[in-house]
Amino acid sequence: MLKLHNTLTGTKDEFVPLDPNRITLYVCGPTVYNYVHIGNARPVVVFDVLYRLLSRLYPQVVYARNITDIDDKIINACAQTGEPMAALTERFSAAFAEDMAALNALPPVIVPKATDHIGDMIAMIETLVAKDHAYAADGHVLFAVESMPDYGKLSGRNLEDMLAGARVEVADYKRHPGDFVLWKPSSDHQPGWDSPWGRGRPGWHIECSAMIHKHLGDVIDIHGGGQDLIFPHHENEIAQGCCAHGTEYVRYWMHNGYINIDGEKMSKSLGNFRLVRDLLTHYPGEVLRFALLSSHYRSPLNFSADVLDQARKSLDSLYYALLGRGENVVAASGYRLPEDHPVLAALRDDLNSAEAISALHAIAARLNKAGPGDKPALKAELLAGAELLGLLGEDPTGWFQAAGGDHDLDAAYIDALVAERDQAKKSRDFARADQIRDQLKDAGVQLEDTREGTRWTRA
Repeated sequence: MLKLHNTLTGTKDEFVPLDPNRITLYVCGPTVYNYVHIGNARPVVVFDVLYRLLSRLYPQVVYARNITDIDDKIINACAQTGEPMAALTERFSAAFAEDMAALNALPPVIVPKATDHIGDMIAMIETLVAKDHAYAADGHVLFAVESMPDYGKLSGRNLEDMLAGARVEVADYKRHPGDFVLWKPSSDHQPGWDSPWGRGRPGWHIECSAMIHKHLGDVIDIHGGGQDLIFPHHENEIAQGCCAHGTEYVRYWMHNGYINIDGEKMSKSLGNFRLVRDLLTHYPGEVLRFALLSSHYRSPLNFSADVLDQARKSLDSLYYALLGRGENVVAASGYRLPEDHPVLAALRDDLNSAEAISALHAIAARLNKAGPGDKPALKAELLAGAELLGLLGEDPTGWFQAAGGDHDLDAAYIDALVAERDQAKKSRDFARADQIRDQLKDAGVQLEDTREGTRWTRA
């Protein structure tokens, strides 16, 4: 049984798909006007794990994650740089794909771009107008929030609460202050498309609703995103989807928690954004991924150098178990995690990645202590569990060698090389033994062969 926390109900619910042969999953992607920060990466990694888990449990998963390539932030960025919008959005879309690949996130099945779906958005807006859920005013088309009796059900807000304390001046063309834009006019120097309401461009919220309808259907199984999107973005998506098609819109809403930087909420005003691209110059992508999965996805995550260093040490210990002490252990082929395996059980319980990681360490501990006959199966078990989390995809030897580029070789890796050298000497493979000695010497590690065994010290 898979249980997921549903923001709509506020409870952890059993997942019952619309069609068990075709699971539909949609996650809000980036607005591509700059490089993405680590907060943008958290939903990508979290829902990548969900995608991996669903793909294990069901025969087909149609996973879509959009690219927002028309937005006022993009228009402003183009005005500052003088770069054409298509060139700027393509450049940052490619950068986003590269950064997420470095975090070992699988590509979604569908990556729809907003500008490829303007016609779908216009058609959906026309439907909302025809059903009296939207109206044209002063070159804009707005959704009439009062036309939906349960507007606010996702965020738990009512219209009065939303307006209480509002400081933003309300446009005089709105029938209700809470009405939101579906279509807006474009000036001559702004990008725009012809529509029944004049040349203009879509509002942000209609983009996702139209792309979901186009690629996944009127009703989908799961919609994910960051906690910051609950209101107004996802609330307004519900309004558009339900009112346009007369159905429910999403069965299960999932939201990951915020990221704090050194104890403070990440924000532009504080200037504490951490770009993924910058972090990747100091840490392997798998370290960033491990850190993002080290706490439950719904909990706030304090992102700091200490967290990253601990993530690296934890990964080192898992890779060390795979590396072994000089043995050339090949993982057993054809291994599949049993349905009651602790890693699967943890992930089935609302994607409890922290508990799943603990289960990986338990397997690694058994592998370290196992006899030769048990090691192939345990190594296969560790790799299979890690694959569900998108971890341990590197060659163990390469992992530790790469770690030596910016800092001293890990002690566990040195021990493993010393053990491999001892085994090579016993096997009279003196060329390999000398190669290891030279490799360690080049890395600043001196070996001393004694009656009690080989000792090593850093030069």
